[in-house]
Amino acid sequence: QVQVVESGGGLVQAGGSLRLSCAASGRTYINYATGWFRQAPGKEREFVAAITWSGSSTRSADSVKGRFTISIHNATYTVYLQMNSLKPEDTAVYYCAVARGLSARASDYGSWGQGTQVTVSS
Repeated sequence: QVQVVESGGGLVQAGGSLRLSCAASGRTYINYATGWFRQAPGKEREFVAAITWSGSSTRSADSVKGRFTISIHNATYTVYLQMNSLKPEDTAVYYCAVARGLSARASDYGSWGQGTQVTVSS
C-alpha cells in the first residue's frame, strides 16, 4: 500500500510559477509511476503529467508541455511538478496518485492524495 501527500499549491498571478510536491510512503516499487491530475470546477479530472519512479520515463499533456516539468527525487520517491508561465486556465485542484506503470488514464491510478488548490489570477 502506497500513500501520497500533495503540497505546494497556492495563489499566483498569471505568468508566475509554483512547484507542487507529492511525497510517497509505504511500499515502493521501481516500476511504479506517479501522475499528476487536475480538476477544475464543473470539469472532469484531466491528466497533467506522470513519471516513473526510476525517473527514466515521463509523459505530459499537450496543454502543459513547455511550461510544466515533472521530476523525481529517487531516494524518497518524492515527485515534483514545476509549473511555469501559469495561466488562469491552469486553476484547479491538483491531485497526485500512483500507478503500476506510466499512464495518462486516471483509472490506472490508485492511492490518490487529498489534492492541493492552485489558483492563477489574471
